[in-house]
Amino acid sequence: MYNHPVPTKSFLSLLAVCALISGCRITIQTELPTAIPTIFITATLPPSSTPRPSETPSPPPPTPTVAPVAGVTSTQLNVRAEPSTASEVLGIIPAGITVQIVGQDPGGNWWQILYEAGAGGKGWVTAQYVRTATRPEVPVIGSAEQGAAGSAVVIQQINVRSGPGTGFNSLGLLNANDVIRLTGKNRDGSWLQIEFAGGPDGKGWVNAAFVRAQDVDTLPIVAETGEIVRTGTPANTPLPPTPTVASAPMDFDSADTPLVSVVFEPNGTTALIYSGDVSSPEGDPEDWIGFIPYTTVIYAQIDCTGANPLQVKLTYGDTAVSCNQPLAPVSVTAGILNLVHISADRDSVFLAHTQYTLTLQVSP
Repeated sequence: MYNHPVPTKSFLSLLAVCALISGCRITIQTELPTAIPTIFITATLPPSSTPRPSETPSPPPPTPTVAPVAGVTSTQLNVRAEPSTASEVLGIIPAGITVQIVGQDPGGNWWQILYEAGAGGKGWVTAQYVRTATRPEVPVIGSAEQGAAGSAVVIQQINVRSGPGTGFNSLGLLNANDVIRLTGKNRDGSWLQIEFAGGPDGKGWVNAAFVRAQDVDTLPIVAETGEIVRTGTPANTPLPPTPTVASAPMDFDSADTPLVSVVFEPNGTTALIYSGDVSSPEGDPEDWIGFIPYTTVIYAQIDCTGANPLQVKLTYGDTAVSCNQPLAPVSVTAGILNLVHISADRDSVFLAHTQYTLTLQVSP
């Protein structure tokens, strides 16, 4: 049966009649044009029109402070302005005093401590004479690299002497990685004059072979008397003649008052390098060098030039060490002062002068 569409008007009339007759209830849903729905949004409204203050840049975070590490001095110590025995002495700290360590030099030979009289409230002390529970984890201050022209870095522990040669008195010691200020050189450049607070007129001399320096050619040539000879070394400057044999200067050391005494510690000094000289039958015939080890074996070596042989013995076990031999183990007594006795050949009829470099270390 074919269905014809019912006109819309007739259909609406029919519905109205139906509603009047039967009372029926009809709901008509008519498709209306699409409208924008009402949406209820719960959200934070934008701020009121109160003017915003201008933004102030946040301050940089504070530089982290280093927690000081406590240490106790094992002997009377000089406090210096820089990590070098060539530096100015700021004051003295007695033995048994607690210090606060805040830094170290690149070689680990010096501690920077809180010290009111120093620049920035800090100073430097030799690490080997400060006892600590463990090796302090403190920042490295400065650089082990060579500094600017006119300065140099010490390669190993060396003597500072009053003149350009081993025949001059020792004024003190410099440690590895000490930075020194150069002021001159001798004629052939084998010795360098440096600023040294403990020397005459604030000067001293070091062997050029044991320092790392640059622009040495531009340094003035300085005579033994301290006078400047000329401002540089001409290329054709002849080397000075070989000096005649001289006697070693007297240093008046003994077994009771050794030239140097070092305490070896696991978290401190573990090696000693000392250069000196002896002569016979004139001059200083012997040297005494002390050390307190924490092990029962150390490694020893002595390199000698000049008249040989030397007699080199350690007090405990009476162990002899020969010149120019490789590093060798030597028995020692831990925890007490051991002595190295270096003496010239007392049977020599003619003047015999020997320069030496003694090396002691706790491991090969």
